Amino acid sequence: MFGPKAYIHSKRFNKNLENIQEHIGKKRLMLVVKANAYGHGIQQICSLIKHKPNLFLCVFSIKEAIELRDFGVKNKILVLSRIESEWLLEALKLDLSINISSLNDFKIIYEFYKKLNKCPSFHLKFDTGMTRLGFDKKDIINVIDFLLKNKKLPLEGIYSHFATADEGDLSFAYDQLRIFNEILKTIERFKINIPYIHCSNSGSILNLPESYFNIVRVGMLAYGVSPSVEVSMKINVKPVMSFCGSIVNIRKVDPGTQISYGGVYKVKAKSNIAVVQTGFADGLPRNWYENGYVSYKGTYYKIAGRICMDQLMIDFGSIIPKEGEEVLFFGKKDQNEIYVEKISKEINTTTYVLLTAIGGRTERLLI
Repeated sequence: MFGPKAYIHSKRFNKNLENIQEHIGKKRLMLVVKANAYGHGIQQICSLIKHKPNLFLCVFSIKEAIELRDFGVKNKILVLSRIESEWLLEALKLDLSINISSLNDFKIIYEFYKKLNKCPSFHLKFDTGMTRLGFDKKDIINVIDFLLKNKKLPLEGIYSHFATADEGDLSFAYDQLRIFNEILKTIERFKINIPYIHCSNSGSILNLPESYFNIVRVGMLAYGVSPSVEVSMKINVKPVMSFCGSIVNIRKVDPGTQISYGGVYKVKAKSNIAVVQTGFADGLPRNWYENGYVSYKGTYYKIAGRICMDQLMIDFGSIIPKEGEEVLFFGKKDQNEIYVEKISKEINTTTYVLLTAIGGRTERLLI
């Protein structure tokens, strides 16, 4: 069928995980699969991780966690969102771990425990500089007091999240790590057992080995994409997704012909203009048209004019492609290769934005 396709390279994904595991040593790996596995397709990625029982998984919402269980995934799963009393029973039934990030969360989990004499396992989230969800450092005494008074509650982990570990200047990341270590030392003095301690993300895996602790979270890096242009890639990973679109029409046009909305692109010579059935509603960034290009049989061809909602046009010059053939937008497939990192830099966005924008009309194919 015509339309956008995201080819998911299973061997690359498995090899990426293998290389990351080798880099971090014997630490346990926690794979983040939120936001539809960073746009790669949760169902496709699930089929690759079902046979990796030691892999701890991380999602953002309870809905994502339920989806994983529906797909038959039995791995441990941590839900990162703020807890809600409405879904705690479901989390317990599905053996999910939850995020506790405020003193009010303690009240919610305690009330739930009183009713059933059990509750989901939980990880304590401390904010060390992201200014997002998480206990403040000043809350530590109240946190410890609650834990000592409620030793039967299933405390499973403690974690934080870096704000700048994927940047060239790591000074703030080191400040965050220092604060997190101070929190851990304070808790240790009270002999509170915490099975899992995690603070790493893709940036710190590459930049801050001191942050590994006994379990290491990885997101974008597992999908073969650098978390930032400021981070040097010290691990051999390859892009898991190749995002492509189908040519559905070719038109011969004369010099001066205007292409797409606003007529901002004018053909300079006789040319073959191909219509590709993919647009910004499918995840192509509309502002990529100014300097953008696609790859076809190993050669780059310029995007002709503004990207439309459902389609875009490509200037093939004297080359005559065939209807039904595909062009590559980003990734690596056959002789075609375009790095999504390059596009993100060109249009001043991030790889996270580009990959998670891949829309619902895109057919994801495991290869």
